[in-house]
This record gives sequence, C-alpha cells and structure tokens, in this order.
Amino acid sequence: MSNRAPNAVMTLAGVALTALVGSSVLCVAMAQQPVSIRNLTPYPIHAWLPDRPTGDDFLPPPSGPGPVMSRKDRPYVPNGRGQQPTYRIADLTNPILKPWAIEQMKKANEEVDAGKVPYITREHCWPAGVPGFTVYTRVQPIFFIQTPKMVVIMNELNHQYRHVYLDVPHTANPKPSWYGESVGRYEGDELVIDTIGLNDRTFVDNYRTPHTEKIRVVERFKLIEGNKTLQAHVTVDDPGAFNMTWSAIQRWRTVDRPLTELMCAENNADFFNYDTVPVPTAKTPDF
Repeated sequence: MSNRAPNAVMTLAGVALTALVGSSVLCVAMAQQPVSIRNLTPYPIHAWLPDRPTGDDFLPPPSGPGPVMSRKDRPYVPNGRGQQPTYRIADLTNPILKPWAIEQMKKANEEVDAGKVPYITREHCWPAGVPGFTVYTRVQPIFFIQTPKMVVIMNELNHQYRHVYLDVPHTANPKPSWYGESVGRYEGDELVIDTIGLNDRTFVDNYRTPHTEKIRVVERFKLIEGNKTLQAHVTVDDPGAFNMTWSAIQRWRTVDRPLTELMCAENNADFFNYDTVPVPTAKTPDF
C-alpha cells in the first residue's frame, strides 16, 4: 500500500481548481513572470494545449522503437480539418507489441472495419492512466500546480488529476490504481516523473494499446522553442505487453486562459450495444 496522503492531495487539488476558476481576472492582471520548468503554475495563467490537430496521438521519438500509430493506408483524421474524419485503426506491425496484445487490438481494428465506433477513454469518462494522460485530449489544456513537495497536473477534460510526489522514493508495494504512484524530481531544465503501480484497466494511447501491471513510465518534461512549447519525452517499459522498451513525444503550446468546468460522468448504460463495461444501474427507483 502507498503511504502517501490522498486526502491532503485532493485538498490541494481542490484549492488549486477553485483558485484557477475563481481568480482568473487576478491572474491575468498579475505581472508576467519568466516561465521555467519549475514555474509552470498558472500565475498568470499558463495553460498547455496540444500543439497540433492530431494532438491526441503521440509523436514518434527521434530514434528507436516508437508508439503504435495508425496504419499508413488508413491514417487517423480528426474532426475540424476540412476532411472526412476517420476512426483510428492501429498499425499492428509495430515490433513493440506482444502477440496477445496484437490479437486484442486486431479485434478492435476489425470492429472499426465493420462500421462500429471505437470508443476511447475520454468518451467513457474513465481515467486515462499513464501515459494515456498525455494524449487524453486534443482541444482541452492541462495545468500545473507546483509546490516544494508535490506537483499536481490537471487536465481540463473531465477534470482528471495526477499527483507527483517530489524527491521521495517509491513505496515498496503500491497497490495498483488508475494513475499509479508518481514520484518526481527536477534535473536541470527537466521535470522527471517516474510512475509505477498502475492497474491494467487503462490503455497507453487512443489506439487501445493494452498494458499489464508491470508497466513503468518515465516522463521528462522540458520547455523548448523559447518557453512557448512544453515537451514530454515518454519512455514505457512493460515486459508483459511489449517486446522492448519504447518511447514517444508529446508537445503542448502555451495559451492564456483559465481552467473551465468540464465534468463528465459514466452515465450511459448501453453505449448502443457496443462491447463495453456496463455502468451499474438500480432495478428499482429511489423514490
């Protein structure tokens, strides 16, 4: 079990959320502070939005094995590009994938080919997990709250939170959870986050690439392009699901805007008869 203090963490996140939503005018009015990797906290407001239309896909790394992407003959096209949008069909020739992962993802590909909708994490209102959090959305930003002992990363979409404990070791046997246990440290101009203790109910991307509870994710956040772009170099190791360690890149651009309220609840019991986990439903009314 983790020995972290979740109640204190959630209190901090709640205070941060209230401050972001309720004091945006004050934040905008404050003098501009130099941005550094140690100063991403939004005073004035620093929101970080994916920097491209396909921002809910990873970018390949400079070298070495990379993430699952769409098949070259069936490229992913999102809404809002003046083209016919397409659903994702994963390239199952990627050498990182274990055979069982290929078989599971092949079923998802076949469903898309058959005309079904490939519901992804955000459409279920489920937690994204890690590293899925970094490609959770295309059009909603993330925000950082940084303190000497902890960093809280907030995704505006569905108000997903991650808590990163600074300059401490991992607990011995963290109980698997949706976001696992993240510990971090600053190394020069990078914020390095090491996450273990993830359950196997999430995907590493929006191609529904699975993982096991053996997964370990290291993210290295840094500012580039004159501090206007935030980049994360993500390294994933999971001997249960992948043949090798692989890495990927995600980038966000800075925008000046407050956090808006955007809640989501698991409220569809059927999802049009698609193969999903049903939401518990009472058989009798409460009143």
